[in-house]
Amino acid sequence: MDRLTELTSFVRACDTASFSAAARELGLSQPAVSQQIRALEKRLGVRLFDRTTRHVSPTEAGRRYLERARDIIERIEEADRSVGCLESKMCGRLAVGAPASFGAGVLGSYLIEFKRAYPELLLDVALTDSFVDVIAEGLDVAIRMGTIDDDRLIVRKLGVIGRCLAATPEYLDRRGRPRRPEDLADHDYLLYAHIRKRDVVPLTGPGGEKAEVRIRPAMRSDNSLLNHQALLSGVGIGLGHRVILDPLIAEGLLEHVLPDWHYAPHHVHAVYPSNRFIPLKVRRFVAGFADHLAAMSAFIDDKKSMYIQGNGAGPVKSDVCTRREMAETGESRCGAAEIGVAPQPRGE
Repeated sequence: MDRLTELTSFVRACDTASFSAAARELGLSQPAVSQQIRALEKRLGVRLFDRTTRHVSPTEAGRRYLERARDIIERIEEADRSVGCLESKMCGRLAVGAPASFGAGVLGSYLIEFKRAYPELLLDVALTDSFVDVIAEGLDVAIRMGTIDDDRLIVRKLGVIGRCLAATPEYLDRRGRPRRPEDLADHDYLLYAHIRKRDVVPLTGPGGEKAEVRIRPAMRSDNSLLNHQALLSGVGIGLGHRVILDPLIAEGLLEHVLPDWHYAPHHVHAVYPSNRFIPLKVRRFVAGFADHLAAMSAFIDDKKSMYIQGNGAGPVKSDVCTRREMAETGESRCGAAEIGVAPQPRGE
């Protein structure tokens, strides 16, 4: 028999001085409560109640047991309430993971807004270009790019982010501006180490024509923030998300390279453990970040073509990149970009 049920019946019988009244409060039959009390007395080896035809009252042993039993039930109810807070209220800890440069350049502003909206929430943020197992590392939610193949995770598509090639005006003044894709072969290129096709840049022209240009890496790094710094320092030409690069281009810090040629976009997802109950803080974080991405695209769309699509901002392709798309773009298993996003391999 369930010990907690026995304790609850015992405490209610003490409080009401009646097995029948206790049974009515608990939604049980009077014989069921009597049976639970007898089982408890048998297990403890003591008599807990003095019984009369009109009421019951605890014995000395019963009164002593009542103090401890009531404390145990109160502690269990308190534990239930604390978990209920975490599931249904904006409190406790929210552990978030994201690629380094994308997290700093895009997610960062949303994290600040989210913290201001929910000051009682502890944000525990991990920005890294290394693959992180969401469940093993105890993350509540992570931002991932490209293909997600892990049946332990719920995957929500947030949108599609465009990418472009860019360089500083100083670099282009010094080395010349590429006019055709094959001109990239004569330039220094900033290579992201986690990309699968490390020696070519796949591009699509305005008429849909394809080009794969062999590049000459001037620098190869597994850290997207370092690649971004090198790009701004004029080391070479690099690939990045337009949501990060377009504001820098508008300020004159960077220039588009081959603006009529396009690199495959990135599919952005939020992933979180596949549990029956998704905490409110996770649901609000994901929904809010989807709106944040859409708002960022609408803001810059006044000057440039739309480069975040989704959530009403434009047409959306399938929820994940296909293996064919990855083969064409030369990306790692979950779509690593050279500047602005980390590799996200499938969970093993």
